[in-house]
Amino acid sequence: MAAKILANLVVMGSGILARALVQAYRQALANASKTGVAQETIQNATRRASKIMTEQEARQILGVTEQSTWEEIAQKYDNLFERNAKNGSFYLQSKVHRAKECLEPLYQPKDQPTTPTG
Repeated sequence: MAAKILANLVVMGSGILARALVQAYRQALANASKTGVAQETIQNATRRASKIMTEQEARQILGVTEQSTWEEIAQKYDNLFERNAKNGSFYLQSKVHRAKECLEPLYQPKDQPTTPTG
């Protein structure tokens, strides 16, 4: 008899708890849409994903000008990439790599396909 009462209490308690959780979730969604948190989160994620390096930023990272030749750019890239590989940061190394990738199409002949870089 006690086991039956205990089982009923457990079943009723879990049902009440499940309804309370669903109600709390609905309220949280309503609050998020009222304050714009959901929209702000989506916009921030989109902004981060669409950040493409500009030519100006790439030139600034590599320390080159618009008059620099591809050989000068490649030399700066090799120097900065190796320096950051030894005792720098992976973040800076990847920025240097992205900067070279950004400038590469500008110096490639129009009829020659670009070679994939690792």
